[in-house]
Amino acid sequence: MQAEIITIGDEILIGQIVDTNSAFISKELNKIGVSVYQITSIQDDKRHILEALKDANKRSQVVIITGGLGPTNDDITKHTLCEYFGDTLVENKEVIGHIELLFAKYISTPISDLNRLQALVPTKASVLKNEFGTAPGLWMEKDGTSFISLPGVPFEMKGLIKSAVLPRIIAQYKRPHILHKTIMTYGLGESAIAERIEDWENKLPEAIKLAYLPNLGRVRLRLSAKGNDKDGLKALIASETKKLYPLIGEIIYGEEEDESIEAAIANMLTEKGMTLATAESFTGGKIAEQLTTIPGASKYFKGSVVSYATETKIKLLGVDKELIKKHSVVSEEVAVAMARNAKQILDTDFAIATTGNAGPTKGDSNEPVGTVFIAISTPNQSFAQKFTMGNHRERIVQKSVNKAFELLQKEILNF
Repeated sequence: MQAEIITIGDEILIGQIVDTNSAFISKELNKIGVSVYQITSIQDDKRHILEALKDANKRSQVVIITGGLGPTNDDITKHTLCEYFGDTLVENKEVIGHIELLFAKYISTPISDLNRLQALVPTKASVLKNEFGTAPGLWMEKDGTSFISLPGVPFEMKGLIKSAVLPRIIAQYKRPHILHKTIMTYGLGESAIAERIEDWENKLPEAIKLAYLPNLGRVRLRLSAKGNDKDGLKALIASETKKLYPLIGEIIYGEEEDESIEAAIANMLTEKGMTLATAESFTGGKIAEQLTTIPGASKYFKGSVVSYATETKIKLLGVDKELIKKHSVVSEEVAVAMARNAKQILDTDFAIATTGNAGPTKGDSNEPVGTVFIAISTPNQSFAQKFTMGNHRERIVQKSVNKAFELLQKEILNF
C-alpha cells in the first residue's frame, strides 16, 4: 500500500521552518505497513495545490496534506479542496462548538469572526476532531484515494494522526507488514563497516534491504523487510542479525529502532539507581539538552554547569587556576578536574566533562582547532581522552557529544 505527503506553506520553501511533520507522518505510516512513495512541499498557491493533488491521486491510495487550514487569507487549502472535489464550504456545528469551548477555557482574547471561519468545512468531508486546536482535520475520498487534510501545527497534526488518521487507515485498508531492525554502532565509519560486512551483505535474502545511516561518529544499519507473513519476516531478520554480530559486535551498542544512545543511558542509570551530571565547555550544554529531551530525566540527571569561559571553570567548577596555567584550558588535566568537580558539586555517581577548541579561532588555548578532551568521572575513577574532530565547528561539537555518550555508556556497563 502506498501513500504520499503534501506539505503546504511558503515558510517551508524559503527555509523559515523545517518540515518535521513529514518525518513524523512517514514513520507512523510505516509502522502500520504503509509505504510513503513521495513527499512534496508546495507553495500556498491554488494552481500548485491542484496539480499536486491530481498527481498524487494517480499514484497513491492515501494522500496526507498538512498546512493551510488557518483562518487567514493565505490559508487556502479548504477552498482548493472544494474546487478539486467540486464542493462547497458549510459551517459545522460541532466544530464551532469546539472552537467556542477552546476560547472559553484557554484563550483570553474574545473569539472573532475570523476564528469562526475555521468551522467552515467541505460538505463531502468527514470532520476529524482536533483536540488541541481550532482547525479540524478533513477526510475526503476520490477515485479510490483518501485525501486527509491536517493542520500544519506539529502538536495538532500529531494528535490527529494518532487519534483519528491511523485507526481509520487500519480499518479501511489491507496492508502488508513492514518490519525494521536497526543496529546502532559507534566508533567505526560507514566505509570501514561496509568492508567488514561485505560478504554478509552480498548474501542477504532478497526480502531484506540494508541501509547505512551515518551521523557524526554513529552509523545505524537498518534491516528492512516487507510482506504478508509477519512471523516469517521476524525470523528472517533475526537470523541475519545473528550472522552480523560476530563481524562487528564490538562496535554495536544497541538494536532498538526508536532508542538513542542517550535513551539507553537513561534506562541503564534508572535501573541501577545511579545519577549523572555534566560540565560542558565548547559543547555549550548540548549533552544536557539531549539528556533532558527524554521524559523522566530528573530521575537520574542532576544538572549541568555550562562553563564556557575559563573564569567560569575556575569560579563555578573550582578548577585550579594554576592547573589551567600549567596545562592550558584545553587539556586532559583540566577535563578531568571539570568532571571530578562536577560529580562532587552535584553529588552524582557519574559526570561528563568537555573542553576543546571548536573554532574558528583558538580561544584560550594553543591547541589546534578540532582538538577536544572528553572526561568521565565514575564512582571508581576519573579519566579523559583526547580526540581530533576535524575543522568544522558544528561537526566538532556534535561528534564530541556523540563520543561522550559512547564513553559514558561503556563505563556504566561496568557497574
